[in-house]
Amino acid sequence: MNREQFIKLMTDAKMYDLTQECSIRTPPFPGDHTLEVHYFKRVTGAYGGGQGANGQILKWSNSVGTHLVGERAYHSAGRAIADIPLTDLCGPGVVVDISDAVGDYGIYTPEMITSRATVKEGDILIINTGYHKYSWDQPDIYNENAQGGVEYKEYGYYLRHPGPSMDFFKWAMDMKLKVVGVDCGSAEHPMNTPIRYMHQRFFEQAEAKLQADYGQSWDEMFPPDEYYELTHITMPKSHLVLAESVIGDIDQIKNQRAWLMVYPIPFMEVESAWSRVVAMQPPDGMGEEEFFQIMGSAEMLDMTLPFSVQTPQWANYEPMTVKYHRRVGGQNFGMGRNSSICEASIHLATHMDGEIHFWPRGRTIGQIPLEEWVGPGVIADISGMVSNSSVYTPEMIESVVEVREGDILILKTGWSKYGWNSPDSDEFRYMIKHPGPSADYSQWCIDKKIKWIGLDAVSADHPMNTIQRLFHPKTFAEANAKLKKDFGKDWDEMYPLDKYYQDTHLNLFPKGIVHAENLGGAIANAPSGRYYIGAFLQKAIEAESMWGRFVAFKEGD
Repeated sequence: MNREQFIKLMTDAKMYDLTQECSIRTPPFPGDHTLEVHYFKRVTGAYGGGQGANGQILKWSNSVGTHLVGERAYHSAGRAIADIPLTDLCGPGVVVDISDAVGDYGIYTPEMITSRATVKEGDILIINTGYHKYSWDQPDIYNENAQGGVEYKEYGYYLRHPGPSMDFFKWAMDMKLKVVGVDCGSAEHPMNTPIRYMHQRFFEQAEAKLQADYGQSWDEMFPPDEYYELTHITMPKSHLVLAESVIGDIDQIKNQRAWLMVYPIPFMEVESAWSRVVAMQPPDGMGEEEFFQIMGSAEMLDMTLPFSVQTPQWANYEPMTVKYHRRVGGQNFGMGRNSSICEASIHLATHMDGEIHFWPRGRTIGQIPLEEWVGPGVIADISGMVSNSSVYTPEMIESVVEVREGDILILKTGWSKYGWNSPDSDEFRYMIKHPGPSADYSQWCIDKKIKWIGLDAVSADHPMNTIQRLFHPKTFAEANAKLKKDFGKDWDEMYPLDKYYQDTHLNLFPKGIVHAENLGGAIANAPSGRYYIGAFLQKAIEAESMWGRFVAFKEGD
């Protein structure tokens, strides 16, 4: 299969977004921190850092919204989220619907799963318990016996959902499953978590049901020491990880196999991470096995920088902090997870600038459907044509790759070499001296109907068309001299301030053309050419911009 055929296959494949909406209204796991969003600056200026952009600070626990529970949630020596290769989080799998077999506090077994669908060794398994009906972003559930006539959904979602039997995780490890995902608050039974102690009345109800169904107490069915050893030592050492709050289009693929992809933000320090979960099925006319074979041989170029407290933020933005508020060792019988609270401004590490970052009436990240984040596109390697403070042009881009109408455009300037995690790291050069676009670039993007732009530098704008011009007058003088030499024009002659200040932000965002910044990783070795490209972002409903996983796909050998 050649590149064009592969891109057409990916474009025609059926795609399902299995991601819960992540909002200030999304309840976290009980005891964790809710998502907080506040503006610390606006385009015209605000208390936190002067004028320039609509910038937000987020404070959150990673149990809010769809997320991957990593090995370090249980076992401190496990792999960091950033160290889990995407091949361990993507692959063939199955979404199994057991909603007709389980109810409040129910126990599901491997037999319940395998009686409804074929589960193969090495699969990703997503379990549809039916309890996504209690997700905050789903319609209300009316019940005349409930207070107010409406179910209080957080109780169903977090306290009453079913969970796995003792032998379930043993079976999952024997099957070498990559990921087990669920459509509710936890992949564990809620009564095998701190909820057992936080909500004693619900535990009494759960144990009474267990006694009625199995004739055993909770500790007889789930011996605490054995359960702890299984989930907190054996499971993470086997590299089995969990995905929680997997919702979205889940009911559209009941008991069906699919190519499943879990794309977490690549955290270095934190135990769990926000994720986008996606399922793909073959286009009409292609068999499942052929599709899986093609996807299995395809190469995923992960263009995402590791996400860390070490990652430098953009000028006058808040850096990231991580605080663990709960550790396994401090909980009853260790029945819990390591859990952290994170705080950061969004414009650090690899992220997508959203429309409302500069356009207040634009869409938030979470309002933009998945299909606008994926599609055919190009990587344009112009790294041999640019240097400190250079200006690049549409002609340079089109000299290395054919850019088609509607493409996603990824620019490779070579500046990822100077990023924070590179052996050649040069933070000043990376932030202040990266190349930027010519004055005709934005109109060219509009004419080409570019879907979105990505690049391996800290901004899609030239730094001297941002507030950096005022912060760094010496660098501006150097850039101006270079511009005169290369183009024969003074800076303000080529870039009149009222037309080109933050050009790609202010001129393109109202057109729906946004951009990803700080791409890195595999982009360093990616040649110019056509690819199928995806930005798999957390579905953040109020966020002006967002982190995610940025991937270019190409056919296998």
